[in-house]
Amino acid sequence: MSTELDRFAIFGGAPAFAEARHVGRPNVGDRRALHARIDGLLDRRWLSNDGPLVREFEQAICDLTGTAHCVAVCNATVALEILIRALGLAGEVIVPSFTFVATAHALQWLGLTPVFCDVDPITHNIDPAQVERLITPRTAAVLGVHVWGRPCDVDRLSAIAHDHAIPLLFDAAHAFGCSYRGGSVGTFGAAEVFSFHATKVLNTFEGGAVVTNNGALADRLRLMRNFGFAGYDRVVEVGTNGKMPEVCAAMGLTGLESFETFVAVNRRNYREYASRLACIPGVRLVTYDETERCNFQYVVAEIDADVTHIGRDPLVDVLFAENILARRYFHPGCHRMEPYRSLPRYADADLPETERLSDRVLCLPNGTDVTSEDAGRIADVLRGAVAHGAEISARLAAR
Repeated sequence: MSTELDRFAIFGGAPAFAEARHVGRPNVGDRRALHARIDGLLDRRWLSNDGPLVREFEQAICDLTGTAHCVAVCNATVALEILIRALGLAGEVIVPSFTFVATAHALQWLGLTPVFCDVDPITHNIDPAQVERLITPRTAAVLGVHVWGRPCDVDRLSAIAHDHAIPLLFDAAHAFGCSYRGGSVGTFGAAEVFSFHATKVLNTFEGGAVVTNNGALADRLRLMRNFGFAGYDRVVEVGTNGKMPEVCAAMGLTGLESFETFVAVNRRNYREYASRLACIPGVRLVTYDETERCNFQYVVAEIDADVTHIGRDPLVDVLFAENILARRYFHPGCHRMEPYRSLPRYADADLPETERLSDRVLCLPNGTDVTSEDAGRIADVLRGAVAHGAEISARLAAR
């Protein structure tokens, strides 16, 4: 005898979508414009090494963010690494554990020690009060992360960094096109790092950038992304190969032309989700301050299993079966990933909010590949799964 649960694909029903809906499927702008740029770079036979498209892209980023300098590189991890090297950091850097592991790895890779800080339970960003508590004579810098594109408490972090005479940096991978108290992300701290990975609201296929108002720092970053070359054959310091290729800049420039459209689609979908998911006990949607500029890329729900009677992870399984590829960000927290969890200094890490969030956060599909109708259907599937949370949990446990 069939039951209400049999309509769910995980129990044999037809999936809600014939093709998968993704978190962060790449946005693509005007293909003809992209092809024209690619034809131009092929005609010039200038494929890399600080080409004209890279310079145009860097200037466009400066114009959009109001930042004096943009140094485009091959990816955001390399951007973090050369920024850390360019600042000459050594010792410990305070960083949230609730972030993509590359933020911590960039520090560890260069021989610095990540000091994992807990986050604010409402904003999901690094908690300034905890930052203050963690500062010691070994602290070289504070590295904040603008999670979901919602900026950190820049004012409080800036005051802390100033009082302790240490640099303040930001991983702004989620926050391109966003603002804090009317000021553009990219203009804060000593420098900020953007990601233009394929999954981001603006992508360059793969890429990243450091943006800063410090001209001397920008000059050093440019040296370091190109093996330390200062001129045709003169090397003045150790560097690496972090250059952005011309074809990536072509994609970035094309995406910038459609950027407001990308944001408008994200906003439309976010509002559809917010409407459909309102007033569901145990489900809290992360909200955006629409008086600020937001890119609305991440649609994030917190799942309280004590109320929904189904945990976040079983919900992910239910949604995956429906071809809704929701994601667990940033499970289980960097301090519970290798190599950190095996290092004695992290054995007693006290990060209750990070661990709570990493067990509750659920990111839902968004982007130009997701229609408002898709968003509504995804929300309805989630609503239905929560409505039958106890029964679904019991049936999954019985398998």
